[in-house]
Amino acid sequence: MRLLLKWLLSAASLLFVAYIYSGVEVKSFTSALIAAFVIGLFNVVLRPVLVVLTLPVTIVTVGLFLFVINALMFWAAASVLDGFHVAGFGAAMLGSLIYSVLGVIIESALGGLFAKK
Repeated sequence: MRLLLKWLLSAASLLFVAYIYSGVEVKSFTSALIAAFVIGLFNVVLRPVLVVLTLPVTIVTVGLFLFVINALMFWAAASVLDGFHVAGFGAAMLGSLIYSVLGVIIESALGGLFAKK
């Protein structure tokens, strides 16, 4: 139940990102659901590999390169989907930053909602 709720809220937050930032476009809620799934899939499969491969750069930049990796995952998801479009790398950077902040808020809210007793 928690995973399904997180997926729905992530899709809603992707629509919110598209609403407040013109560099990100989402055509419909269905497109947002698919895009949230693909972003999540990329973050589970590709992100750990990229983090390991770019570890020296991440250490030198004191972790700031992880923002670039997040933007690449966001941009990659937009490049493989039809209903989700990102204007460029700068738009992916800002869009992924907003989406990540919303994701932290969602995770925090769900942690309180589904707290184990």
